[in-house]
Amino acid sequence: MTDVGNSPRFSTRGLALSVALALLVGLAIGFGVTRLASAGTPADDSAAAGFARDMSTHHAQAVAMGMIAAKKGNAHEVRTLGEDIALTQQAQIGIMSQWLRDWGLNINSDAKPMAWMPDGDKALTNGNLMPGMATSQEMTALENATGKDADRLFLEMMIKHHLGGVHMVDAVLTQTDDPDVLWLAKGMKARQQLEISEMQQLQTTLAKR
Repeated sequence: MTDVGNSPRFSTRGLALSVALALLVGLAIGFGVTRLASAGTPADDSAAAGFARDMSTHHAQAVAMGMIAAKKGNAHEVRTLGEDIALTQQAQIGIMSQWLRDWGLNINSDAKPMAWMPDGDKALTNGNLMPGMATSQEMTALENATGKDADRLFLEMMIKHHLGGVHMVDAVLTQTDDPDVLWLAKGMKARQQLEISEMQQLQTTLAKR
């Protein structure tokens, strides 16, 4: 039986994450300084601004879920993955918040979630939950879970969460030509798709233990 926790990828995650986060922040600063003049500044009701606000909210829940997994996960791989997701998505929240400040826009808005996306209201569940987001009851269940149940719930919920995030990324990629947004959104999609595959593999591995 293969144990992904002992694979080279997982044994070097900490170093790789530190390097990735450093590059992420460095590239964000570089893009902020060298924005393409032709792109202009996104308006308050633009897809770029709406995406930055909504994805920050979406990420905030993933950070909360990741921190729960990092603290309470039964398997080492789950704890490590939870910490990775929390750190990466918190860094991305910081980048998107800085965009809004640079654009002279408020970080918060009265607009309904997903208003920037065509037919975005159809993507909401329970009237206000963006794609893939957990309900308050589901978050409470995760917080109260222990042992293998904590691992199972985290993986199920985070896979769903990531799939919803990828859906939001695909939407903004068709609606903006802002270079910063395109750069970060493409990076989000690639990383989250990779993590979905990792989590699906981990579900199979943990089921055999």
